[in-house]
Amino acid sequence: MEPIRLSKRMAELGLCSRREADEYIARGWVKVDGVVVDQLGSKVLPQQKITLDAQASATQNNRVTILINKPVGYVSGQAEKGYQPAYVLVTAENHWRGDQSSIRFNPLQCKNLAPAGRLDIDSVGLLVLTQDGRIAKQLIGEDSDVEKEYLVRVSGRLSQEGLKQLNFGLSLDGQPLKRAQVSWQNQDQLRFVLKEGKKRQIRRMCELVGLRVVGLKRIRIGKVVLGDLPPGQWRYLGADEHFA
Repeated sequence: MEPIRLSKRMAELGLCSRREADEYIARGWVKVDGVVVDQLGSKVLPQQKITLDAQASATQNNRVTILINKPVGYVSGQAEKGYQPAYVLVTAENHWRGDQSSIRFNPLQCKNLAPAGRLDIDSVGLLVLTQDGRIAKQLIGEDSDVEKEYLVRVSGRLSQEGLKQLNFGLSLDGQPLKRAQVSWQNQDQLRFVLKEGKKRQIRRMCELVGLRVVGLKRIRIGKVVLGDLPPGQWRYLGADEHFA
């Protein structure tokens, strides 16, 4: 078997992200078969045992994941075209009183928060911001299989054939889309369940079958639901909550 980079193997095992792995290796917090490895770029064989120092584990456990009910007018990531990023909403004032976690807010928790998935500027609902590379990989990694559920208000006429195509048979950017679950929620609203997230995917899918999206709300990611979280407010992902 060919040796692979230690950081890549750590990410494959779900121990941390590759960026975090490089940090832990440089700090001497990683052991391979019981021996500390502190050289970046070190390689290992797949059968070798990798363990993290208690300090690395503690660092991992202190990383927070935040759930925001994103309103219209905020971008998911970096500020663009004069619009603010959603993380500016993570303040003590916007912390939802219904948060069931026992985590206390500290402004330092806002450092290195990154979106694990996108919501368009004109879309609302559940947005995940995390410091934890394991969660980011789980939600947006190439092999992610986590469902995302949306309620989509549309205008236009949808034929039975169009509905079938929304479920399976459409392509975007020259690539066939994965099978989706699309059904009518009510007279003018569709329910989408997807396992991928191409840029403006739902809006583009709807355009292909003659529909125009007039409202889009994400209500679930994996096992985590938006629930009663008010627009513009946020809460922590609880220790007992898991996306998959």
